[in-house]
Amino acid sequence: MHHHEFTQFLKHFDLLDPAQIEEARARISDARRRKEALAQIEGSGARECPHCGCGKRQKWGKTPTNVQRYRCGNCRRTFTGRTGTRIARIHRPGLFFDVLRDMLGTRPPSSVRVLARRLGLNKHTVWRWRLIALSALSGISDKAFSGIVEADETYQKESRKGSREWVRHQRDPLTNPKPPRMRWYEYGKKGVPMLRGLSKWQLPILTVADRSGARCFERIPNRNHSTINRTLSPMLATDAVLCSDAHPAYRALSKAQGIEHFIVRSKPGQKTMSASYHIQNVNSLHSRFRDFLRPFRGPASKNLSCYIQWFLARIGDFSSAEAFQRLLL
Repeated sequence: MHHHEFTQFLKHFDLLDPAQIEEARARISDARRRKEALAQIEGSGARECPHCGCGKRQKWGKTPTNVQRYRCGNCRRTFTGRTGTRIARIHRPGLFFDVLRDMLGTRPPSSVRVLARRLGLNKHTVWRWRLIALSALSGISDKAFSGIVEADETYQKESRKGSREWVRHQRDPLTNPKPPRMRWYEYGKKGVPMLRGLSKWQLPILTVADRSGARCFERIPNRNHSTINRTLSPMLATDAVLCSDAHPAYRALSKAQGIEHFIVRSKPGQKTMSASYHIQNVNSLHSRFRDFLRPFRGPASKNLSCYIQWFLARIGDFSSAEAFQRLLL
């Protein structure tokens, strides 16, 4: 639109009634959403042909969703900036970008149903898009720690949400045996308190942080010496100072690597060697992680690693534009 036409368009705004203004605001919001998504796609469009790898191409019209299409000069096949990517079959990239913005914005993320109603989509579509978005957040955790390093574990209740194992058992008990685990609301009611080491249905998550801001959450199968050593050992610098609780695995690790180790006492009356050596940063991360998971009522264990990366992306100011670009690679 030329500048003169745009000026005339703005002058007509004074003639609109309140209902028309609201409709215009919604249309402008939709247009802005589409333009932002298209700008992200076009920003990644200057690449080789995804079919043959040739760098020679020419513009070849646009798709029904107004995405620029190209034609390869070698294989003569057409492609766009999202061909061959994880969002190649998402035909409403503007709405998908809104899902990313909700996931990684400053406000707490909305539930799937609330977000579906807001965007006018089916809840299953929003859930599928959210899983696609989570796949772009892998590798957010830091892998190198130095200086004073804090390490501890937190626990998440094992969940098979969506597996329908109890539904099958109640429908046909003879064919489908009773699942070996309780339902989520039975914990704490039948003698299985959710305390450390008292339930085999707790999933340990190793948390590491240093004073420079590096953070790592890693889902580990157990708290054995070999598991913690295998996970934590490659992350620590040779001059690192490890702070942890009295778990013997950390003591064995520090001795094997020859690094200094301070045990943080947690019982009343016990004193630490210095106020500088603590695990308060890790404990704060644990608290924030529990607050982040609370609205989801316990994610399925098969998706727990994705939720961990989602949490790290949110506290690390990982933007929706960066996530969108990852999905276009």
